[in-house]
Amino acid sequence: MNISQLQKARSAYQPKVPASIEGATKLSEGKATQSVADQDDIKKLFPNTYGMPIVTFEKGSSDANVEAFNVGIILSGGQAPGGHNVISGIFDGIKRLNKDSKLYGFLGGPSGLVDHKYIELTSDIIDEYRNTGGFDIIGSGRTKLEEVEQFDKGLEICKKLNIKAIIIIGGDDSNTNACVLAEYYLAKKTGVQVIGCPKTIDGDLKNEMIETSFGFDTATKVYSEVIGNIERDANSAKKYWHFIKLMGRSASHVTLECALQTQPNVTLIGEEVEAKNQSLDDVVTYIAEAVAARAAKGLNFGTVLVPEGLIEFIPAIKKLIAELNDMLAANQAEFDKVADDKKIEYVANHLSAANAAIFNSLPAGVSRQLALERDPHGNVQVSLIETEQLLADMVAKKLAEWKKEGKFAGKFATQHHFFGYEGRCAAPSNFDADYCYSLGRVAALLIASGKTGYMSSVRNTTKPAAEWLAGGIPITAMMNMEKRNGKMKPVIQKALVKLDGGPFKYFASKRAEWAIETAFVYPGPIQYFGPSEVCDQPTKTLTLEH
Repeated sequence: MNISQLQKARSAYQPKVPASIEGATKLSEGKATQSVADQDDIKKLFPNTYGMPIVTFEKGSSDANVEAFNVGIILSGGQAPGGHNVISGIFDGIKRLNKDSKLYGFLGGPSGLVDHKYIELTSDIIDEYRNTGGFDIIGSGRTKLEEVEQFDKGLEICKKLNIKAIIIIGGDDSNTNACVLAEYYLAKKTGVQVIGCPKTIDGDLKNEMIETSFGFDTATKVYSEVIGNIERDANSAKKYWHFIKLMGRSASHVTLECALQTQPNVTLIGEEVEAKNQSLDDVVTYIAEAVAARAAKGLNFGTVLVPEGLIEFIPAIKKLIAELNDMLAANQAEFDKVADDKKIEYVANHLSAANAAIFNSLPAGVSRQLALERDPHGNVQVSLIETEQLLADMVAKKLAEWKKEGKFAGKFATQHHFFGYEGRCAAPSNFDADYCYSLGRVAALLIASGKTGYMSSVRNTTKPAAEWLAGGIPITAMMNMEKRNGKMKPVIQKALVKLDGGPFKYFASKRAEWAIETAFVYPGPIQYFGPSEVCDQPTKTLTLEH
């Protein structure tokens, strides 16, 4: 493995952990939990793992005598900075409990469990990956664990390797699958436990007990560095409006955090667009007004931040997508037989009149992507829709109309960017290195305590790491019922940007000023070494939420 100078230096970094898990621990159980919504439905689907208590680890008086146990890990879904530190935390955690415990990594995501592809992760391998970005230690994948046949195939390899527990490191869908797997293995009395770890740079897997998903801190700092660079370029050249699309299909947390860090002129928050029932034209007018106001001051440049999933938050288009999803799910076999050049026409003819009108009014590229490009869950692949280009073109058209009417006398030239993959595999910030390692250590303790169907939890994260609170939350406590591929299914409820929350309220109090003035902030690169106030700070979102 080729190693950079930074990686050599970072390999020596020892992540900080909660003081409560530094030595001997004891488990404290709280009150029974219930799901965030649809309690009767969730309880019926998860009779064995529903209603379990929240648990907390506290300092104990002496180390318990733990028999050696083997653990299997799965990296699931898209990459997020810090995944390797979760794994090193699990490795160190099980070895602290008993040096003869073993860690196996299933290769290529959940399919590795089903197809029995694995490696034993030894200290030589683990030590190469400490404090590094990416998921390349064992690879990841998007196979969904949903079928009994998959569960049984997974059980075969667990029995062969004497695996006591599986840890699934993933986002809301992956951890939903972890909960289904835990329920099945418990119902069948297999003796195999399942624990989840909260991963997603989108930041939408959080609640009272899961304060942030890992990778969000690092990714938003990476994006903010580049946005700051673009802002400085804009302020130097003074001739371009930069339209920047950011990761976040179902929630606008990344966009909001980057706005708080860099103070751009215009930031669109999907949740607000939906709450205000705004149309695409409303959004375009809002941007055009900011452009015109700056032009009146002789400022023909600026930055616009756009969340990846914006198009789905526009109520009229959201209704269209919902009908599209149901229609395609119900007619998939017939739709697959339609010639490619006739598919758009087929879709338009099978929609209600109101939604067909909206569908036909969209640019051809957008309507094609809405109809044809789907992810494994049947969702529109909004990352493929060039929303930043679409908005820039529509703003240009509106400004041209205003110029004819004498309402706009400035210049409007644009550049377009999409920051997604750039942030997913960055070397983790100190916060993510510490947080992820702690999540792994806690997951090992949850297994040793006999827990299953839990997600590893580390709270109080705006304080120094020694004061963080370690424990676990039943995954069923986070679940509700949602329509997927035309059917109601149990899923972990996504956390959207709260318009009455601290981060958004602070942003809203400043955006009018940022829209007109050049109030750019240039955060610079992630600092791994130096004073704590530079290196160890959590996101502004986390600080304003707590």
